[in-house]
Amino acid sequence: MSRDLELALLLGSAVLLVAVGAVRLSTRLGVPSLLVYLTLGVAIGEAGLGIEFENASLTRTLGLAALVLIIAEGGLTGRWHTLRPVLPVSIALSTVGVAVSVAAVGAVVHYTFDFDWQLALLFGAVLSSTDAAAVFSTLRRLRLRRRLVATLEAESGINDAPAVLLVLLLTTADLGAHPWWYELLLVGYELVAGALVGGVVGWLGSVGLRRAALPAAGLYPLAAVGLTVLAYAAGSVAHASGFLAVYVAGVVLGNARLPHRTAILGFADGLAWMAQIGLFVLLGLLASPGRLGSALLPAIVVGLALIFLARPLSVLISAVPFRVPWREQVFLSWAGLRGAVPIVLATIPLSVDPVGYAPLFDAVFVLVVVFTLVQAGTLPWLAARLRVTAPGEAAELYVETAPLERMRADLLQLDVPPGSRLSGVYLDELRLPVGAVVTLVLRNGSGFVPTLDTRLRTGDSLLIVATVDARQAAERRLRAVSRRGRLARWFAEEGTDRPS
Repeated sequence: MSRDLELALLLGSAVLLVAVGAVRLSTRLGVPSLLVYLTLGVAIGEAGLGIEFENASLTRTLGLAALVLIIAEGGLTGRWHTLRPVLPVSIALSTVGVAVSVAAVGAVVHYTFDFDWQLALLFGAVLSSTDAAAVFSTLRRLRLRRRLVATLEAESGINDAPAVLLVLLLTTADLGAHPWWYELLLVGYELVAGALVGGVVGWLGSVGLRRAALPAAGLYPLAAVGLTVLAYAAGSVAHASGFLAVYVAGVVLGNARLPHRTAILGFADGLAWMAQIGLFVLLGLLASPGRLGSALLPAIVVGLALIFLARPLSVLISAVPFRVPWREQVFLSWAGLRGAVPIVLATIPLSVDPVGYAPLFDAVFVLVVVFTLVQAGTLPWLAARLRVTAPGEAAELYVETAPLERMRADLLQLDVPPGSRLSGVYLDELRLPVGAVVTLVLRNGSGFVPTLDTRLRTGDSLLIVATVDARQAAERRLRAVSRRGRLARWFAEEGTDRPS
């Protein structure tokens, strides 16, 4: 028994360290790390080191638990002032868009492969959810318009809930037992109730953490993450959507200015990475490489239908009422990355019927690998061609800064890219609001404290300290000067997000 434990710890720690090191490789290659982790899982599986693992039920359970931590981190790091303007379109993409995607993919699968409607719609439901881990890890490396990033991140955090409900409904329920409107009302109840449960748990938890005097700083991150897991469990017990509850609770807690907020975000980020590594390796371990070859053709057909028909159609129907510019609609269509979530959802029917639903799991696995590689690799090029990049956006830096926390301030980084009108502007011409100040300029690898007569150059990086009250005004001013230069106000440029 002791020997088995030692071998398990040896293999587990080796896999973890290799996976951590692989993050640097995936970043250089510009692909989501999930592909590296899936490959690692396949390598130690039956076709590699010979470890046989076929427990779909255990994979489903651990996968859902990992998704809770990943979605919680996405909620905790989401800024409410950024999410609020895009919430309507994100909700539309996560509900109406999911329904359109399921119907479109289901129709293609039904008429192409002659599957019955229940299995065809199950294909659509499994693939209807964009993956939070893939979206967060990929988009945060790109400097895109805030509205675009917020829309994709909010959608990926919300649409897991309806996707899970549809997969469970198509897998275990008797579709003819109730009229369609009953099932629709049931799904609606679970989503609304899940959001309410998450909001209540997040609000009560934030009040409690602000008032509690815990004896150790390390207890605050544990409590915050524990509250998001509590929201999931409470939602599930109430027959509501636990995934939506955990995301809403994370957003409420993440915007509550909790004590030791930076430590909370760092701890949640580490847990999310651990969950991603374990989840993707486990899913790769569950896959059988010998069966994947036969799943290639169905995966390509379904994948083409998904990215060229279902996703664009769902974005068009969901985004047009909110007057989303066509350039952003195109990017939203291409950036709807699939990742671990569809593979985890495919384990739900697989755990019910391992033989009958094995082709579904294999096709989804191959589809995710192939199309994530293609889509993620082309996102920077597409963003540049569509002109939806925003190199002048200030990005928040998460560092251990207790004094900033006491001052209720944030540390921002702003680069001066080629073509930015910030180049040539003197520091005193930035006219930042009271409560915001440039504290350091990084130029040619060296840092210095700027003065009012410091003139910015292309390639500079600015470190800016801004209080919570001044942050949004400072970001708007920096965005305005980046677009129109020191005379931005003369051109009525306020630095707000604008349609193309």
